[in-house]
Amino acid sequence: MSAYELAQLNIGIIRAPMDSPVMADFAANLERINAVADDSPGFVWRLQTEEGDATAIRPFENPDLLVNMSVWRDIEALQKYVYTSAHVELMRRRREWFERMPEAYLVLWWVPAGHRPTVEEAMARLVQLRQNGPTPEAFNFRQAFPPPDLATPPQSSKIANECPAN
Repeated sequence: MSAYELAQLNIGIIRAPMDSPVMADFAANLERINAVADDSPGFVWRLQTEEGDATAIRPFENPDLLVNMSVWRDIEALQKYVYTSAHVELMRRRREWFERMPEAYLVLWWVPAGHRPTVEEAMARLVQLRQNGPTPEAFNFRQAFPPPDLATPPQSSKIANECPAN
């Protein structure tokens, strides 16, 4: 078992105000989908206000940019929630509610167990992913990395450890 947990940030630019008819189905499903996440095996934490979601958190210059941030036990738990739970039905409708983003809008990274990332920390990871592509510090589902304490050492280190000292 790892001493790290998986953090994720997902951002999106909404097509209209949250209280508009365009966003009505999205808004109506938030509580239900957040409850599915909260009850999912491996769920640890999610960013939310007292109302129970993060739609009122607008930390960026663009007031239409929503953030979703959570922490999970591991990649498998997050993948199961994203791709096999009721969440997938909303994900399929994403384009109804969110603008197409030309750059990465999802980033994953490992945090020490118990750490709750800030939005600023998460955005720095997203910028890192956009600039450098997937690395152990900022990655995505397509190219994921293991937690730092479960990562295998580089091949050259293994060889150096196996060779007798001269």
